[in-house]
Parts: sequence; structure tokens; C-alpha cells
Amino acid sequence: MLTIIIRALVIYILVLFVFRLMGKRQIGQMQPFELVLTLIIADLATIPMAELSVPVLHGIVPLLTLVVAHYFLTLISKSSVKFGYFISGKPVIVINPDGIDEKALHSLNITIDDLFEAIRGAGYFNLEEVQYAIMETNGTVNVLPKADFSPVVNKDLKLKIEETSIPVTLVSEGTVMKDNLNLAGVDENFIKKFMQKAGIDKISKILVLTLNNAGTVYIQEKNKPFKTFENVEIAT
Repeated sequence: MLTIIIRALVIYILVLFVFRLMGKRQIGQMQPFELVLTLIIADLATIPMAELSVPVLHGIVPLLTLVVAHYFLTLISKSSVKFGYFISGKPVIVINPDGIDEKALHSLNITIDDLFEAIRGAGYFNLEEVQYAIMETNGTVNVLPKADFSPVVNKDLKLKIEETSIPVTLVSEGTVMKDNLNLAGVDENFIKKFMQKAGIDKISKILVLTLNNAGTVYIQEKNKPFKTFENVEIAT
């Protein structure tokens, strides 16, 4: 039993290491050769765990070999556009100003229903709203809408809006993020101030507390609705 546990832990750590080297991509963002590699790795990882007669090394060596192969394939793809197209394919325009490109659909082996589903996923339900639709190499569809259907932005209305930043998390699940306090230019008294405003008596009861550069505080007590405070003066 101990042998099985040790084998499982070794393979688990190795597989985590392998996927960490491959980068932080979701399954839907993988290129075809990366998806194939993932499936092979998953299969190889189960063999030494399920078969005690197979040495662990016989599972480790193929995994490391695939990592090296992936590294060199990625390196060559970056240096050679043609090789990159050969391995991953290239984006294909499936809708142009004239309408749906049937030849493109046929070459991609997708149906009209598949295309409609992808366009709806991009937020467009009518073909007349679409100027271009492009099938990316990872299978997602990006849409460029016609000018009449483009979303209105502040620039179009000539509005001057102050840039906002990513909110800084000051408290997460009852723990004060001390490094972030310095980043936000506040101290623990700032946290206590808004705990009092929100009616929270202990830091351990805070699920999350964030602050952005616009002076908006978001605070939520565990198992309770959130509260926000705007136009907060940030001063230590």
C-alpha cells in the first residue's frame, strides 16, 4: 500500500511540474498539439500508478521526453511561421462582408449550427450584425461587428472617464494581506474603520475586502451580503 501511495505522489508531482512548464492555459485555449500532448501525458501517468510491475522510471522518462518535445515544438513554432501554421493551423475567416464562407466551413469541418452557436457565444444573435467572424486556431470564434452594431464607448460620446485599476485585496478569508496594504497606501486602521462601518467586529469574519484607485471599498462578511463604500479618502 505504501508503495502505491509513494508512486501516486511522485507521478502527481511530476505531472504538475509538466503542466506548469506548458504554461497557464485552459483546455479550450490549447493548440491541437498541446491537447494531444495532454491526453498522452494523462494516459502515461496512469500506467505506473495502476501497474506495480511497471517501474516508475518507465513512466517518468516518457513524460520528460514529451516535455522536451513540446519545448522544441514551441520554440520552432515561434521562429518559423510556416511550421507554426503546420502544427497549429492558422485563423480562418468564416464570415466576411458577403456572408458565410461555405468553403471555409467545409475546410474546418464545422456546420452552420456550430457557427451559429459560436457567434451566439460571442454575443451576437443575428448574422446581419457581423462584419467578420474568425475561427481561431484554438477553436474559438471572434467577431468584428458592423459599424452600426458596434457598442458605444465613452470615447464616442466624448466623455472623459478616469482610468481605474485592478482592485487591491486587503483582506482575504479573514487574513490581512500586509504587502497589499503598502501597495494601496493604507494601514490596518483603514481596515478597522470599514469593519466598523460594515458592522463587522472581527477581521476573521471578513470574506473579502478590496480597494481600488477610485476610492471604492468592497467588503463582505462571511455568509452575508456585500457592502460598498464609494469616494473613500485614501490616507494613512
